[in-house]
Amino acid sequence: MTTDARTGASRKVAVLGPIPRDQIVTHAGERFEKYGCALYTAVALSALLDPGDTIVPVTHVRRQDEGPIKKILAAYRNIDTSGITSSHDQGDVVELRYIEHNRRAERQTSFMNPILPGDLDEVLDADAFVCVPITDYEVSQPTLRHIKENSSGVIVLDAHGPTTTLTRSGERHPRVWADRDVWLPYIDILKMNLEEASSTWLGESPELMTDPPRLDHDELRDLAQHCLGRGVGAVCITLDERGCVVFYHRRSGEIASEVVDRIEVGRVVDATGAGDSFAAGLGFGYLEYRDYVVACQYGNAMGAQRCAGTELNAYLSRTETQRQILAAYGPRSEGSRS
Repeated sequence: MTTDARTGASRKVAVLGPIPRDQIVTHAGERFEKYGCALYTAVALSALLDPGDTIVPVTHVRRQDEGPIKKILAAYRNIDTSGITSSHDQGDVVELRYIEHNRRAERQTSFMNPILPGDLDEVLDADAFVCVPITDYEVSQPTLRHIKENSSGVIVLDAHGPTTTLTRSGERHPRVWADRDVWLPYIDILKMNLEEASSTWLGESPELMTDPPRLDHDELRDLAQHCLGRGVGAVCITLDERGCVVFYHRRSGEIASEVVDRIEVGRVVDATGAGDSFAAGLGFGYLEYRDYVVACQYGNAMGAQRCAGTELNAYLSRTETQRQILAAYGPRSEGSRS
């Protein structure tokens, strides 16, 4: 691992996205309800950041959910819940039925009002913005543009939002990210999975297919090259149970491609929130080390920790997470980043 971590001044991280009331049926047939998405991201960041740092979730929820959510987060001293509001009494409620560990059917029965530039007045001084929308209306391109134009914080975007849409009946389906290039100048780190990559990159042809194939490595590289050429600092694509691959520019200007193997999980208990936890590790790792590969190692670690348990105490302390990463990947030398 690198040793050039930032020390000294306290840090602030804003987390943008819904905190839905998830109604979950696991692949084993177990049923339960809990709050998810940005809540996982905030709590994972809480475990990694110092007690003097601040995590601010910015989200809209139903009035009936505001109290319970804030009560849960009150246990984490470095989480500021002032950005969780319910003035419109709108918030996400999502049904998740797992078919396999990483495959699920989704239906949404309620939706939040979007996070707009006016919601960000108190967090524009943040060092990082970790955006984890789950549907296309929640964190818009104008909101990212407002952050970029008024803040120096690093912007991490999970592509799950702009590549997923909601039908009138509440079904959640993949959508083509047709206006992708309008977003790219306002994203520093773009995170997605293989399905979302297929919704983001159509290659040289704009023609649509009923069931688009998953992209191979060369196509993922083409997608990344396109994004990097339009202002994105790094593109991280998770590879299901195979870890992730990250693309970024080396100091020499050439595009680097590094596969970051997964961190083993003895038994997958609940994969809900694994992507949101990955985004937390990704944001922290880059903020701490300014190294995209180390950031992905933290992403893999936090995603693995989330899968290993059902409760929020599944996240390890930063010291334990660092040991987990060192055991899985060994030290990372300066030369590997040039």
